[in-house]
Amino acid sequence: MSRSRLGLPVWAIVALAALALPRVVVHDLGVDVGALVNAVLALAPPAVWVVVVLRARVPSPVTTLVVVGAVYGIGLGIGHNLMWDSAFEDSPSLGGSLDGDLSDGTEEAVMRSATFASSLFTGAVVGLVAGLVASGLRRLGRSDGARR
Repeated sequence: MSRSRLGLPVWAIVALAALALPRVVVHDLGVDVGALVNAVLALAPPAVWVVVVLRARVPSPVTTLVVVGAVYGIGLGIGHNLMWDSAFEDSPSLGGSLDGDLSDGTEEAVMRSATFASSLFTGAVVGLVAGLVASGLRRLGRSDGARR
């Protein structure tokens, strides 16, 4: 398969993003998996992302992992919206001065849209942090190699 400009094939970008989705399901359904499993579900996917971009020697780990994170964010937003009714006993509301000014359908659409946007942002930030870690590790590896 051909590689994208990001240094990985599109299927690999989607697969890496999908690694982080089990935590969405566990969280939204309120499944208690314990602190250790929850930590693994949260931290292992970005760690795998870092290892993969370093092994693949992608041109820009930050760019590649921001894209992986954004794809994860899309999945996160879709997941949150699909499991909306399971995650909330009572649908969240805007409250405040807008309380009662919007129809229930409009208010829910606003809340779901905001959830999707924040999910996309969250995914991109996770990708950015992972990309910065990968870039730092790449630089560290180059400086270690130069000293040998």
